[in-house]
Amino acid sequence: MRLTFGVMSIAFTTVLAGCSTVFQTESGPDHTVASYVQVESSVPGVTVETNNVYAGKTPLTLKVFGNEDGTFHDFGHPEFVIRALPLSTNQFEQTQRFHVSSHAGPGDTIPGLIFFEMDRRTGGLSVDSIPDK
Repeated sequence: MRLTFGVMSIAFTTVLAGCSTVFQTESGPDHTVASYVQVESSVPGVTVETNNVYAGKTPLTLKVFGNEDGTFHDFGHPEFVIRALPLSTNQFEQTQRFHVSSHAGPGDTIPGLIFFEMDRRTGGLSVDSIPDK
């Protein structure tokens, strides 16, 4: 009976130790840490660019090196731009811009998810003419 209790105690302790998670952060340049952003779109297979560089096709996970407080880091650009390019003529280019940390102030927080609705018209100014009377 005593042996069974001892074996069960060791087994239970081993299971608990195996369930504990050690979080390790991945270090990047300029004392940054990696954050992961899920990028999805209303239609899969949309091309995504970050700062005009091909990043992949949706759905994808971006690794973004940011500040320890979870904000975008200034790597020489005033903004971090993520752009989704349309697959067909009835879709629209989608862009999300994030301010980076600088001497002027803190940057935007790195989101966990970015979703692009490709059928949504964004931005731009629409002016309707007034008909003559």
